[in-house]
Amino acid sequence: MRKIYLDQASTTFPKPAQVPEAMYRYMTENGTNINRGGYEDAYSAEDMVLETREQLCELFHFEQCENVIFTPNITTSLNLILKGFLQPGDHVLVSSMEHNAVMRPLRQLEKRGVSFDRIPCTREGELIVSEMEKLLKPCTRAVVMLHASNVCGTVMPVQQVGRFCHEHGLKYILDTAQTAGVLPVDMEQLHVDALAFTGHKGLLGPQGTGGFLCTEEMVRSIDPLISGGTGSISHTEEIPEFMPDRFEPGTQNLPGIAGLHAALDYLKETGIQTIYEKEMKLTGAFLEALKELETVHLKEGAAPVRIVGKRDLKDRTAVVSILPLEQDPARVAYELDAQYGIMTRVGLHCAPSAHKTLETYPTGTIRFAFGHTNTMEDVEEAARALRELLVP
Repeated sequence: MRKIYLDQASTTFPKPAQVPEAMYRYMTENGTNINRGGYEDAYSAEDMVLETREQLCELFHFEQCENVIFTPNITTSLNLILKGFLQPGDHVLVSSMEHNAVMRPLRQLEKRGVSFDRIPCTREGELIVSEMEKLLKPCTRAVVMLHASNVCGTVMPVQQVGRFCHEHGLKYILDTAQTAGVLPVDMEQLHVDALAFTGHKGLLGPQGTGGFLCTEEMVRSIDPLISGGTGSISHTEEIPEFMPDRFEPGTQNLPGIAGLHAALDYLKETGIQTIYEKEMKLTGAFLEALKELETVHLKEGAAPVRIVGKRDLKDRTAVVSILPLEQDPARVAYELDAQYGIMTRVGLHCAPSAHKTLETYPTGTIRFAFGHTNTMEDVEEAARALRELLVP
């Protein structure tokens, strides 16, 4: 049975061939640590890491490559930013569509005196920008928001939010887990103070890579949560004040960064817009197939499935969630894999707040997420499988 991978929002697969090749080459031909060795191979590794920082600066339209920080994943990045920046008495705004990578740190901080309010969103996951002003308090310090929903693919109005933050003197912290490498992101234009990214999704790199970029003012506002050896100023036990060492203690995932370096080269060569257009073509075809499934069955009775979130291609990514109305979603997802080889994600996707907004809590949804390596045949097979499973 042919396997069809439609869980690209979880991690992209397959990766470009040059990604594992670069990782293998690093581990077999170099294998050194940066900032530790005084020899040519170690300097070569340092050059590779610097080049990767420069690639990320170019991607996100950011000028200070020393302020590009590598972490194991975007969850670590968001924890470092939020817990290092927010203090007791501070207040922040978030959307009602947030992932637990934002909400769980905020819940922890809430016990220490930090408060937050959720900006309401529609049943399609669209932010109601007009509600933001009402939620402001004298102690509001920041807006923390995802760029696009991992549940239904709805893209947030980041330009408007950035302008709002700029006008009200708020810091803007942006979670690009679902959009880095998929949609253009210009930190300067969007007035973003800190941008968190993951390497293994739209950036097409390996798991275990991620990081954040932040302005100089933001750097000075974040207290480092992790400290240790950096290979620099080893004569002192104090944390380095300079970047990136201030936030990068310990040994880096250098094989992973080598893979990310190769992935970013591939992205630049292929073009983000080209990738996005391919993914939208697949998403559009799948949405039309779902609408046809609704229409056919409505003639006989209630529709067997609900399309969760937006039903068109405007302001969205290639993530489509559905809610079977007459069957258990977990059972349907199991049968998709067992009978048809179609791999999806089912459940609450680490985003209970989003599901409450979308009115799919506590059941959750089946999520289909397309990537540029998928084909129209994959879409057709997924639609056929759903028809056979959902229509008696």
